Amino acid sequence: MKITTRGVSVLAASAMISTTALPVLAQAPGPGVLYTVIIPAGEFGSSNYTAVVTANIAAARAFCASIDNDSYKVDCLAERLGQVSDEIPSDSDYAEVKQILSDTSDQLAELARTNRDTAQPRGRATSTGETPVTTTRPLTPVTPSALPEVNAQAEAILDSTQTLLLRSAESSESKALQYSRIADAVGSTKVLLRST
Repeated sequence: MKITTRGVSVLAASAMISTTALPVLAQAPGPGVLYTVIIPAGEFGSSNYTAVVTANIAAARAFCASIDNDSYKVDCLAERLGQVSDEIPSDSDYAEVKQILSDTSDQLAELARTNRDTAQPRGRATSTGETPVTTTRPLTPVTPSALPEVNAQAEAILDSTQTLLLRSAESSESKALQYSRIADAVGSTKVLLRST
């Protein structure tokens, strides 16, 4: 995968990611394609929609894992979780999940900004394949010497996110099941931070 900075490409990964197997919301839809998820009223959410959210988090993890330069991974995760959050309807049973993921994204992005490596360029990551995915904003690299501490702080943010999701669902059994699956998906992203 490449990180591009204002028209200049910097090789950031040799691994390629194929987005053809990613969930529909993780892919950029083709011209004239509209993908709609209907969330039924009444009981909490839908296991099908929970599967979409968890698949999008898994796609975010795979996208960020394909970046070879570890300095960009915390902010990549911030940007991708922000995208997952943005795709969740505000007026749905998942509004609380949307807010929690948005807050997590903001915290991770701030962590990357605070520890920015000014020797490396900010840039967008783009996957390869039939339907390339590009980050919505340039990613901020973290100073390599700060990575162990930054990754530990990012893991703590993700732990807190899992706890918030699980506690938010304590009042409803069906909600607890859905939030637990989403919390597990968020927890699975921590592997990105342990590989450095």
